[in-house]
Amino acid sequence: MKKYSNYLLAGICVVALALSAGSFIKVNASTNETAQTAQPVDLTYAADKALPAVVHIKYVQNSKTQTIEVQSDPFSDFFSDPFGFFGNPQGQGGTQKRQVRTPKKQATGSGVLISSDGYIVTNNHVVNGADELTVTLEDNREFNARIIGTDPTTDLALIKIDGKNLPSLPIGDSDKIRVGEWVIAVGNPFGLNNTVTAGIVSAKARSLGQNGVESFIQTDAAINRGNSGGALVNTKGELIGINAMLYSETGSYAGYGFAIPTTIMNKVVADLKQYGTVQRAFLGVRGQDLLNYINSQKDDNKEIPDFGTNDGVYIADVEDNGAAAEAGIVKGDVVTGIDGKKVTKMAELQEIVNGKRPGDKATIEWMRNGKKMSKTVTLKNQQGNTKVMKTADLDVLGAKVIPVSESLKKQLGISYGLQVQDVKSGAFKNGGISDSFIILTANDRPMKAISDLQEAVKSASMSKNPVLFITGIWPSGKTDYKAIKVGDE
Repeated sequence: MKKYSNYLLAGICVVALALSAGSFIKVNASTNETAQTAQPVDLTYAADKALPAVVHIKYVQNSKTQTIEVQSDPFSDFFSDPFGFFGNPQGQGGTQKRQVRTPKKQATGSGVLISSDGYIVTNNHVVNGADELTVTLEDNREFNARIIGTDPTTDLALIKIDGKNLPSLPIGDSDKIRVGEWVIAVGNPFGLNNTVTAGIVSAKARSLGQNGVESFIQTDAAINRGNSGGALVNTKGELIGINAMLYSETGSYAGYGFAIPTTIMNKVVADLKQYGTVQRAFLGVRGQDLLNYINSQKDDNKEIPDFGTNDGVYIADVEDNGAAAEAGIVKGDVVTGIDGKKVTKMAELQEIVNGKRPGDKATIEWMRNGKKMSKTVTLKNQQGNTKVMKTADLDVLGAKVIPVSESLKKQLGISYGLQVQDVKSGAFKNGGISDSFIILTANDRPMKAISDLQEAVKSASMSKNPVLFITGIWPSGKTDYKAIKVGDE
């Protein structure tokens, strides 16, 4: 019996030793796993994928001649122009017209190839006003680029180069990134082409009040001048954002960079390709982050109602005929979600709505006096309908315009203007403008060049009220005012 007891004791010891060894192995494995997770992430794969697809963009705005008016003095005409050909003929003060030549402007930025046939996404501020755009790839191939479309509201632009089998960067889902995730920023800061910096996602859905629609990805990957339009890339080598700006008191990197997420970029790119302009849906509300509203009320020692939540968008105003008004949302409500996606602040609301087009359905969720409410509505455009909005050009006016002649300027006592010619069917005829009428201002902007009127028509056609309010003068000297419809209301 004692012999069996010894065997039993030995067996128990072996089992105990085995269990202990197993436990040791598990603990050790767990410790190794933790250590492995804590190791720096290898970003070489992401860099290899991104570098060939991130391009250098050279911006050129050619020198231009402009006529400006300057205040003169009694002696300026004699010393600068003794014969008085260009100044005030009396030389008794007043104004003078002078020809000035603006300097040639050059700048650089970055862009991201998103397709093998040459479509490039960049920032609007990188290409705005350019007469020439030159794109250089990582392998030093150069291409002339043309602008497909721009969207100042999100600070995005789509340009195109002609090529085949070009390197491109796959597009990832920025909704899936998490705070703390490693990312790289790729661009051309300070002319240092093909630069890669690394950091983490510091925050999501940031709003800085710089653009109309904002929901930035914040990162501590270094971003500087020249990085604009470059790529923010995850560890899988996927594009998750377009680097747009940095936060700094000196103009150089101070620890905070901001990128436009691909959830916003994808919609803008698709619309620019299909329509030439972004088809933007509107809820028809004005408001702010609920937490900011609560804090402002506290600062003013005002009573704070029970909203039933501390997260969401406080509604300060509801526009008539908008989707929010149709849903029944009123001032004081708090929007907390759309289509099942939680909304905690205005930037998140903007990001979700920006991904939709007029005519799309949306289920809005909100709180009123602590009670949950929800309704599905049809989203509308800024003009209160679901039609496709396209930028109008001068053709919509149904006439020609030319800068008013110097002799007529002198006769009427004006210094600028655009004279209307060859009026046919179109907006001018419908609005009561006929041949010889001289346009001085349109929507409070002076009309000194044909490009001024073109920009005014474009801007008005995409606005809530697509009308040009024109101040002008007839050759007889009579001042007149006209309202010219340039789009659907």
